[in-house]
Amino acid sequence: MLLPRLPVPALAVDTVAHGAFDLSTETTENFTLVVFYRGLHCPLCAKYLLELERLVPEFEKRGVSVIALSSDDAERAAAMARKVGATHLRFGYGVALSSAKEWGLYISSSRGLTSIGIEEPALFAEPGVFLVRPDGTLFYGAVQTMPFARPNFNDLLGGLDFAIPSNYPARGEYSGPV
Repeated sequence: MLLPRLPVPALAVDTVAHGAFDLSTETTENFTLVVFYRGLHCPLCAKYLLELERLVPEFEKRGVSVIALSSDDAERAAAMARKVGATHLRFGYGVALSSAKEWGLYISSSRGLTSIGIEEPALFAEPGVFLVRPDGTLFYGAVQTMPFARPNFNDLLGGLDFAIPSNYPARGEYSGPV
């Protein structure tokens, strides 16, 4: 389990149109927003990423860089980027499932064709949303076992509008006995 205020696992992938991404060398003023999505087969992911694409400039105004990641291959990731009309959002691909597990993501097995007629991969990671500080420590994290009920990006922006100027600390860091 990832804990706030502690380093997140390494994360380095290729992107569809922005070269290599390595979280350890990402330069951002306040945070990197790392959004793991299920893959091209997921219609709810496409809807979610459409909203993120629209809001990337708002995150950037707050000193937050943004990337969407999946275990899809380059071809499927490029198809998702086209589907959401990505002009701002970076799409990384090829996240190893072992890396997804290190990030605390749930792994699902294929159920065949989805409602939009796209085959699910044999195994894939379920969604997760993370804010990582420039020093590589976790500030915020949310993981889901299902494609629905994900964090709302407008709510996240509102939280950033409070947290950044007030230097609000990451919460949930306690790991001792209870």
